[in-house]
Amino acid sequence: MSLYFFRISHGRYSGASDLGTEFESREDAWAEMTKVCGNLLGGISRSLKQNAEWRMELLDEAKNPVFRVRLVAESVG
Repeated sequence: MSLYFFRISHGRYSGASDLGTEFESREDAWAEMTKVCGNLLGGISRSLKQNAEWRMELLDEAKNPVFRVRLVAESVG
């Protein structure tokens, strides 16, 4: 089993969990990350400002990113 950590970034805020979670595989880690993101994104998107980004990353034991999910609000006009 491998140990993974979650990190959330929003604007100038960025914080990684100190408590890791063990997963059997990268696929299991991805499935959990997308489940957690799905639970959070409704609330995040309602308060997201124009030209802002919210990001969740799954980090490996060395705290290097393995997966990233981004929500970007862009003004295009």
